[in-house]
Amino acid sequence: MERGDLASLAAFATVAEQRSFRAAAARLGVTPSALSHSMRQLEEHLGVRLLNRTTRSVALTEAGQHLLERLRPAIDQIAGALEDLNRGRERPAGRLRIYATHMAAGVVMVPIWRRFLSTYPEVHLELAAGELPIDIVARGFDAGIGPRDRAPADLIAVRVSGPLKFAAVGTPAYFAQRRPPRTPDDLARHNCVQYRRRWDGDVFEWPFERNRKSRRISVDGRVMVNDMDLAVRAALDGLGIAYTIEALAEPYIRSGQLVRVLEDWSPSLEGLFLYYSGRRQVPATLRALIDMIRTTRGAAPGKRPLQNPFTRA
Repeated sequence: MERGDLASLAAFATVAEQRSFRAAAARLGVTPSALSHSMRQLEEHLGVRLLNRTTRSVALTEAGQHLLERLRPAIDQIAGALEDLNRGRERPAGRLRIYATHMAAGVVMVPIWRRFLSTYPEVHLELAAGELPIDIVARGFDAGIGPRDRAPADLIAVRVSGPLKFAAVGTPAYFAQRRPPRTPDDLARHNCVQYRRRWDGDVFEWPFERNRKSRRISVDGRVMVNDMDLAVRAALDGLGIAYTIEALAEPYIRSGQLVRVLEDWSPSLEGLFLYYSGRRQVPATLRALIDMIRTTRGAAPGKRPLQNPFTRA
């Protein structure tokens, strides 16, 4: 059966329902004569009369009645599928797959994912965290989140955070044993949780800035990690001072579990971006996520943003 036959069968069902070529034509957006011609062609193709016509009315033949009884469930099913598609386009539902750097997952997604899933109970969120750049479209992800340089030029990038401020933190118990540093040079007398983005890469130097003067400090310590959440965890366990993103440490600072030091030396780095393919319509789930992030995020600028040191190879 050809595609045109399906259209003709749908038109036949409309004529049968309306019992009038004029009313059916108005519903289908065609002329009565064109609709009548289409029904004659359908009857010729099937080799059976489906409709009895008079100048005033249209009635089904016995064959037409049998055909309508078989068509109606299929037409209702197709109409239901289209209605579900429209609802899915308007109401967030289904699976949403996001690929984010570890820092972006903690800064952007973790603060809102509970509220997002509560607001949209028909959404299933899959959040994959990784540091390696990947082709999110080829891997089947709806979007990626990370620094601006992670977004390929052919994808749409949307800012989802303001500048991110650094924070040096440790526990009150740790600072009870050692005087808190007042300048970056004082870190030489402290255990610092070192960070190496890649195990075959350089150890991260802690950047500081004050009075428009920037400097980087090489720190020492007995623990080294490659994940900022682990750095915070190490600080919480009293292993030393960690250098992280303020948003990741803020809940523990607020609760008193961590104390911030060298705050007046802390610079900011450029914010994070959500990026996705613009070659197709944006799913309702992704639109809803972007809207929630935008209404939640704080975009107050800090000091002059640095280039993101956590993304360097």
